[in-house]
Amino acid sequence: MTMTRTTWLVVGAVGAAVVAFLAFGVFGIHTAFIDDEVSEANPFFEAAGASGLPSDDMPESKADEMNDFMADNDVPTAVEQGESEPDMPEITRVVEGQFIDRIHSGEGTAVVLTDGTERFLRFEEDFAIDNGPDLNVYLVADVDADGDAGLFDDDFIDLGDLKGNIGSQNYELPADVDLERYDTVVIWCVRFGVAFNAADLV
Repeated sequence: MTMTRTTWLVVGAVGAAVVAFLAFGVFGIHTAFIDDEVSEANPFFEAAGASGLPSDDMPESKADEMNDFMADNDVPTAVEQGESEPDMPEITRVVEGQFIDRIHSGEGTAVVLTDGTERFLRFEEDFAIDNGPDLNVYLVADVDADGDAGLFDDDFIDLGDLKGNIGSQNYELPADVDLERYDTVVIWCVRFGVAFNAADLV
């Protein structure tokens, strides 16, 4: 029995729909062509600027804008009101490292910042990697960034979904994370079980 033209069209349409579902719904190939850009401030920036005074970490343009506003509106600073400036927490860099390629190319700086109370893993504004589906940020133990990728998901802490493949972003670290043990950052594709990029924190 020969298939009619209409039957072939139906079969072709169903086949194309299945291929499209697998490509976009399962494999997420479209993410490779779309950049997710983020630009998060230093996680301690807002707290440092909460006093209404420009902080040391504040961009110069922002500080000038704040000073101009306060001067134009006769807003007295805490010092002018006879108050002492509040003690600002000291922000320190605990460890840091540079991302290297694994199965995809990328670059950028990963750093752990702390004010003595909280700790954040921060990707600086130079962070830029290839995009992909279902990417998560792992802190991995007992394997270097250029080590056996098959060990990356053996002993790890999942910090959640990657917020963007380009730009600065912050991930709060649980208080009990031992950075001497979990000292490698891995951008891990959960869907396919592969490492996109990795960085040793030293």
